[in-house]
Amino acid sequence: MLYQREITGESMPRIIESASYNREDGDPGEFCLVLVEGVEEHEGDIDLKLQDISEHWAVSRMPLVDRSILRMAAYEILYVDDIPHSVTINEAVELAKVFGGEDSSKFVNGVLGRLAEDLCDEAEGEVDHESG
Repeated sequence: MLYQREITGESMPRIIESASYNREDGDPGEFCLVLVEGVEEHEGDIDLKLQDISEHWAVSRMPLVDRSILRMAAYEILYVDDIPHSVTINEAVELAKVFGGEDSSKFVNGVLGRLAEDLCDEAEGEVDHESG
């Protein structure tokens, strides 16, 4: 659905309402809707984080599939607290292997690994600051 939004320029609510997404596997589940709507809502912040992490790669110049996978996984890492980052990264890498280009899985793994690491460093810094 995120890839479809990239191609068509339609908003996520419009895609969901029109049911124009691939229905081969049935209707999207609740968590799928949370992810795609969350990505659209927080896309600006997500893209800024991805831009900072992916040195020499403008988000707008990333392949569409990679960008969609990165945005979805970054949303999950940044805004969904009950899923371990390692699980999110692994799932994103598997998606990149299936739907991305030859080097997509390595690129996705590197960017998301750095995002997760940066978040852990920030959290440790906040804990150290509060206890110090």
